[in-house]
Amino acid sequence: MLLNCYQEELLEAGCDEAGRGCLAGPVFAAAVILPKGFVLEGLNDSKQLSHDQRALLRPIIEQEALAWAVASCDHEEIDRINILNASFLAMHRAIEKLHTQPQYLVIDGNRFKTYPQIPHSCIVKGDGKYLNIAAASILAKTHRDEYMTNLHIDYPHYNWQQNKGYPTIAHRKAVIEIGLSPFHRKTFNVSDPQLELFSKNA
Repeated sequence: MLLNCYQEELLEAGCDEAGRGCLAGPVFAAAVILPKGFVLEGLNDSKQLSHDQRALLRPIIEQEALAWAVASCDHEEIDRINILNASFLAMHRAIEKLHTQPQYLVIDGNRFKTYPQIPHSCIVKGDGKYLNIAAASILAKTHRDEYMTNLHIDYPHYNWQQNKGYPTIAHRKAVIEIGLSPFHRKTFNVSDPQLELFSKNA
């Protein structure tokens, strides 16, 4: 069972990102402040949930949270400052957008760039331990999926509606055969040495 928050003395926001491992599109991040005693059946790490489950939970989180915000860094920023720094920047932007400023931050993962004047803790697999991080993971994931689904309309060859920009075999093959779209991350390796081996078994 997930805990409401990491500590209870200070107003706490959970933060998470989505899209770090993608070949295309932005990295999204969310920050969520939940009320004390918040309970939502089924709320868990977004990776453990289906698309339909996430879609059901998102509006409840957005309605019931004390504050929430979603922000992103686009593919050009990712290429310029690298994906790790872009993930941190997207989180900073989400925190900055909160209409209620938190006094403490809990970050999913083991690294973070300190946000000015707000202490933080990094929690490995925190989205499976704390509700506020799990809520942030769902918002980041659903908002990014929505963005990539809309991009798919203009770039159907890469099947972003299904893979959301992640490096599936079919996505890699499409890039090799068609070339990069304007939304691909040029610093990411598209042609995996194992692609040919996997393709024979696809």
